[in-house]
Amino acid sequence: MPSLKDLKNRIESVKSTRKITKAMQMVAAAKLRRAQESAEAARPYAERFNAVMAGLAASVGGSDSAPLLLRGTGSDQVHLLVVMTAERGLCGGFNSNIAKLARTRANELLAKGKTVKILTVGKKGRDALKRDFAKHSVGHVDLSGIKSMGYANAQDIARDVLARFDAGEFDVATIFYAKFENVVTQVPTAQQIIPAAFETDGEGDEVALFDYEPSEEAILADLLPRGVATQIFSALLENGASEQGARMSAMDNATRNAGEMIDKLTIEFNRSRQAVITNELIEIISGAEAL
Repeated sequence: MPSLKDLKNRIESVKSTRKITKAMQMVAAAKLRRAQESAEAARPYAERFNAVMAGLAASVGGSDSAPLLLRGTGSDQVHLLVVMTAERGLCGGFNSNIAKLARTRANELLAKGKTVKILTVGKKGRDALKRDFAKHSVGHVDLSGIKSMGYANAQDIARDVLARFDAGEFDVATIFYAKFENVVTQVPTAQQIIPAAFETDGEGDEVALFDYEPSEEAILADLLPRGVATQIFSALLENGASEQGARMSAMDNATRNAGEMIDKLTIEFNRSRQAVITNELIEIISGAEAL
């Protein structure tokens, strides 16, 4: 049975931990507001850009004149998985859920005889996958020194991916990230970016027709690389909001758990102290009776 001093030290230790988790929760809440605003502000542009590109892609179809980023290499043997996670932990299952989705996809592809290459963005994703897929790793992007995520960071990642595609290193590229819904819900998502795959919202049956100058193929050749960067930037913003939401929720749970532990330890401390006092009174009374 722990002594009174041990219990008191444990109570003080848990109280210190609770102060830290409470402070981290408040910091995450402040960062979440800004990250959520950035992610939500980027969605309309990404959706509209996706709609325009979908219209252009539909008009070009799978013709030989279509850009390579749209029609692909004609093969799906080599897959590049771009796994985007956080640089830090203490955010619940945010990092592990993204890594789990990427691990599942990689195993499925390997079971089909495909070649898998993994590019990690964020230290936690690299740490989670290096044990099982170290030989499949082809690179890592370190974002630890970046205070505010910008479009330039997405462009750097996009240039790396596009350079690998131009060099013939892969046929299909897929990004993995967490889409932010609310503080307690972040959905791990896999999105194919090469060859470009555009989803329409399906609202309405009428499609507006446009005459493009120059040709659709020329416009797509210019916009498709930007589309890759736009999708990566949108994923980075969604990840940023998801990370802070997950951290805020995790630190809130940790703070409440610390409070419950303090209550239990306090009860145990009071009972132990009462037992010590009772034993001392019994010894005093026994000594007085012996006299």
